[in-house]
Amino acid sequence: MTEEFHRIRRLPPYVFAEVNTAKAKARGAAEDIIDLGMGNPDSPTPPHIVAKLIEAVQDPRTHRYSMSKGIPGLRRALAGYYARRFDVKLDPETEVVATLGSKEGLANLAQAIASPGDTILVPNPSYPIHQFGFIIAGASVRSIPYTPDDEMLRAIDRAVHHSVPKPTAVIVNFPSNPTAQLASIEFYRELVALCRKHELFILSDLAYAELYFGDVPPPSVLEVPGAKDITVEFTSMSKTYNMPGWRMGFAAGNPRLIAALARVKSYLDYGAFTPIQVAATAALNGPQDMVAEMRALYRERRDLLVKGLAQAGWDVPSPEGSMFVWAPLPEKFRPLGSVEFSKLLLARAKVAVAPGLGFGEHGDGHVRIALVENNQRIRQALRGIRGFLAGDNLGPIEPEKELTQA
Repeated sequence: MTEEFHRIRRLPPYVFAEVNTAKAKARGAAEDIIDLGMGNPDSPTPPHIVAKLIEAVQDPRTHRYSMSKGIPGLRRALAGYYARRFDVKLDPETEVVATLGSKEGLANLAQAIASPGDTILVPNPSYPIHQFGFIIAGASVRSIPYTPDDEMLRAIDRAVHHSVPKPTAVIVNFPSNPTAQLASIEFYRELVALCRKHELFILSDLAYAELYFGDVPPPSVLEVPGAKDITVEFTSMSKTYNMPGWRMGFAAGNPRLIAALARVKSYLDYGAFTPIQVAATAALNGPQDMVAEMRALYRERRDLLVKGLAQAGWDVPSPEGSMFVWAPLPEKFRPLGSVEFSKLLLARAKVAVAPGLGFGEHGDGHVRIALVENNQRIRQALRGIRGFLAGDNLGPIEPEKELTQA
């Protein structure tokens, strides 16, 4: 009776837990830790959305069970968003499902479409649920490159010819968490053509669609003619409207995949609390000026952080989208790997970041830095990092010992 349960055996130890434990210990010792580890938006939800929640919750009729696939008005609002933003027409009845955040939607779609022995193609590094949602469902995962270019397309083609059985689906995520990569509509056209040829489903995570810093908004793969025949795309209210704790997201696209997801969900939940769905509808249908303000805020934080890191001697690429900086480890610390470097940064600079290893073994040479603190706190973090990298407090590198003593 002491043997680990089968599905749990397939899950490795949670890489982020080491840094989270060290962070909790430091805070327990009253240390001021600047947490740039989790992509947890720090700005409040816009007032008109909160007001709509309060209005809805005062109606006793909203206190009853809701609809697992989402109330009709919310599904229509999501279809309206796709029509405005991407010029994509969706049937709210058959091509849209509301989910408890995009993470839940991805995990439940994995349960709906994957079986033991199936192979799913997943970029490495990528957001953990992209891989582990299917591993929990019993499928196998094959890594492909994370860049939206010919290298990824060639890897997909190779996987089709060298995997037995043939892969079932491929996951894409642009703007990407954690790498901040963006994809062009030209790439999506090639991806759709390749996947249609090989009869692969495309599962697109578009949670960061509105977090971009250039002039051209990131496209949806559903913009490509014929994409809906093989594609489901996941979006989220969390980042666009600063609603992470509300747990509101969507799946949209291919009716067969949407029906499979809706059927699984009908056994598992009754949908989000109705007032949350009503407020989400108001967010999608209401004024959108706060979305542009949110982009401007993250752009300002990005510029401050990237410039400050460069001045400290740590050159990192400036992301064109998402709320993350995907930072290669400083050269002198590369032998440590991302987990030990993250623990050392926490111990000496009092800054928490996410080790790249948590997103896949090919992420181990990086850390992910989230833009989730205000400018004053980012400047404070930069001072700590600058002192650390300059060696002001640099003795022998023993992160395990230092965190034990913290």
